[in-house]
Amino acid sequence: MPLYLGVKAVLAKSFARIHCANLANAGILPLVFKNESDYDRVDQMDELELPEIRTAIANDSKIVVKDVTKGIEFEAEAVLSARQREMVLAGGLLNYTREQSK
Repeated sequence: MPLYLGVKAVLAKSFARIHCANLANAGILPLVFKNESDYDRVDQMDELELPEIRTAIANDSKIVVKDVTKGIEFEAEAVLSARQREMVLAGGLLNYTREQSK
């Protein structure tokens, strides 16, 4: 499972609904390329950064991905419902449920 590998986000062209839900439950951010052609600009082992990502998720605002290796930037979209956004920000379903029961 990606969670145990330290994965914080997954960037893809698209997601099956169930895969997106499973990632959000684990506290992993599912992102899709806003412009699908940006996919071809990124190579395996490129170092990607998500500056100000918590703020962008919380405010449902623009998500910028920086490819540090190539010195380029592109946009991505979080494919999350409002509840899933809260779950990801809480660190997953267990943490979200714990916070809601307080």
